Amino acid sequence: MYKIFFNLVFQRMDPEKAHHLAFRWIRLAVRIPVLRTFVAAALAPRYKELRTEAFGLRMHGPFGLAAGFDKNAVAVDGMAMLGFDHIEIGTVTGEAQPGNPKKRLFRLVPDRALINRMGFNNEGSLAVAARLASREPVFKTVVGVNIGKTKVVPEAEAVGDYVKSAERLAPFADYLVVNVSSPNTPGLRNLQAVDHLRPLLAAVREAADRIVAHRRVPLLVKIAPDLADEDVDAVADLAVELGLDGIIATNTTIAREGLRSEASLVKETGGLSGAPLKERSLEVLRRLYARVGDRITLVGVGGVENAEDVWQRILAGATLVQGYSAFVYEGPFWSRAIHKGLAARLRTSPYATLADAVGADVRKTA
Repeated sequence: MYKIFFNLVFQRMDPEKAHHLAFRWIRLAVRIPVLRTFVAAALAPRYKELRTEAFGLRMHGPFGLAAGFDKNAVAVDGMAMLGFDHIEIGTVTGEAQPGNPKKRLFRLVPDRALINRMGFNNEGSLAVAARLASREPVFKTVVGVNIGKTKVVPEAEAVGDYVKSAERLAPFADYLVVNVSSPNTPGLRNLQAVDHLRPLLAAVREAADRIVAHRRVPLLVKIAPDLADEDVDAVADLAVELGLDGIIATNTTIAREGLRSEASLVKETGGLSGAPLKERSLEVLRRLYARVGDRITLVGVGGVENAEDVWQRILAGATLVQGYSAFVYEGPFWSRAIHKGLAARLRTSPYATLADAVGADVRKTA
């Protein structure tokens, strides 16, 4: 039914307007007690065998919503209602910013992909921190907070900008993500170079520890699929050196090879996400796991469309898996289908638990 609705309605709408419309419906549904109970029962059934622990946090399963959908933490309960096991909000910047000029979001339907150049449009760390502080959860879920650099802040002052966000948001984050991999903020990806990344991550770690003294806020870094293999290795080694809790692999790509959509769409600048990212994202994940093993928690994202994709990410080393772009094409039953399919795969596998399956394919070839 959703696919018919998508073809008749959403596909004819501007992608950003369609996103906001769907967002409003989700937020409205979760405000109505009887409706949200019914929706959660239908879309978020729980499977005991999928229970997952990462960073010392317990979750109903491994599948979460990637950053970018709920930039300002306005629909955490709504997304939990739809069955996501954790919600990563953001990207949030030190200061509020409108993002890049519209039109800035494009659907590549034949490729089941999106191109976005949103540019970290968000209300800023102060406003988002206030919203998280006042939140009264309807559904208990893990909330990650993804932080990035304010566009007008020079690269030389980036550390201070990230620290500002960390100080404001760490108290309300179940885990914190340093995003240095979006292609839509000029100069941001330069921060992935180890010489720049080391002082940045160390400063954010210090800020989180100083502001939140009663618990350790897990710290992760999100990297791009466009890194050369040797740079992926360097980030992995740095993460171990600094004692990071996790790496998220991967963000969107600037590559455009093999796309079938109209040339005018393919030429749009911005980050490409969705199915075309699947192969490279999986390659990066495997490489990371071969490098760090179980010392660091890995989160797989990029081209995740179905339960088989989630299962392949787990076998490649991911403890958690995230999705976003396929949600646009699959609709509200997406998470339900993934959980059902994943539970079926685990039952027919040689592994007793999901934790046993993490990295199994990589270990076989080691």
